[in-house]
Amino acid sequence: MAAATAADAPAADDTAVAAAASPAPRAPEKKGAKADKKGKADKKGGKIEKKSKKGDAEDEQDGGAPNVAAHPRAARAVARAKGWGGLLGFALGGYLSLPTNTVVGAGVRALVAGIVCYVAVWGGAVFLWRRLVILELGSREAQLASAVQAARARRELPAPGAERPAARTGS
Repeated sequence: MAAATAADAPAADDTAVAAAASPAPRAPEKKGAKADKKGKADKKGGKIEKKSKKGDAEDEQDGGAPNVAAHPRAARAVARAKGWGGLLGFALGGYLSLPTNTVVGAGVRALVAGIVCYVAVWGGAVFLWRRLVILELGSREAQLASAVQAARARRELPAPGAERPAARTGS
């Protein structure tokens, strides 16, 4: 059913998807003798084209599947969770190890606790947001499917007043 609704989706959604899939803008590159030595320059703009082996391999492996890093809210939420997790782990580890050890030992334990909490919270946030992104995509697909069905129903309805019989006057 997903394949049928994706093909019937309005053209406005196709442009939004194409805009979202476009690559991020690049920083301006150096022009001059050094730039010409590093790569081949275009005849039109003089920009250098470099082939990225890593980027091409990632695009092939990803296959257009949804990911947490590409989702704007998910990426911010995961970054925020990692920061708070590391900070709270450091504070809690330092507080709990102060009475039992020296300040240097407590600091080392606090750093280790911060790193462990950072990684644990990062894993948990990515786990949670993977599921939320999938649910959000499912919800959006259902919205698009209902919009397509409503558009089909409007096209199939007769024009208002076309089937109404003419009023008879007289007895």
